[in-house]
Amino acid sequence: MNAILPGFLTGFSLIVAIGAQNAFILRQGLTRRYVFLIVTICALSDALLISLGTFGLGALIQAIPHLLDIIRWLGVAYLVWFGSTAVRKALMTNSLTVADETQVSLKKTLLLTLGFTFLNPHVYLDTVILVGGVANQFGENKWFFALGAIAASLTWFFSLGLAASKLAVVMAKPIFWKILDIFIAAVMFSLAINLAAGELN
Repeated sequence: MNAILPGFLTGFSLIVAIGAQNAFILRQGLTRRYVFLIVTICALSDALLISLGTFGLGALIQAIPHLLDIIRWLGVAYLVWFGSTAVRKALMTNSLTVADETQVSLKKTLLLTLGFTFLNPHVYLDTVILVGGVANQFGENKWFFALGAIAASLTWFFSLGLAASKLAVVMAKPIFWKILDIFIAAVMFSLAINLAAGELN
């Protein structure tokens, strides 16, 4: 427990901020479409990256600075594209409803989820380098720390996705989707600007 609890608290503190991935999960959770699949992919991806960081991949990434730069610019392009899509939705004469949103295909949903997960350089800084680095400070108990961080990811992603789906009926009015899309666009563009400026910390 001396390693699991710090791992859980560290992982939870890093993941709760509203970022691109969380905003996407929130929107999909409200549509009740592929929610379990999306949160499972996000949680398993975090588990994989945390495990790789604990195993020592963080040191390798730090030794190849250009790798993060490549991921950074791919992430900027991805965030700008998704933010622009959200703006277009918000400006539509007839705002989208929950029923309209469920038409997104499984393939597109999977690609979006993987994009928000692996084209975000913050995920490598947070899960691989930071969490992995702290985990290694626990010596032989490092995998218990990693387990705590993984548990935090599981808890957060499933809570966010499933809680949002429960609110879908309450938030079914068209004006809500306009406001949500404007909020999501603001998040995406602000993250894109920060990434383009090189503010990865």
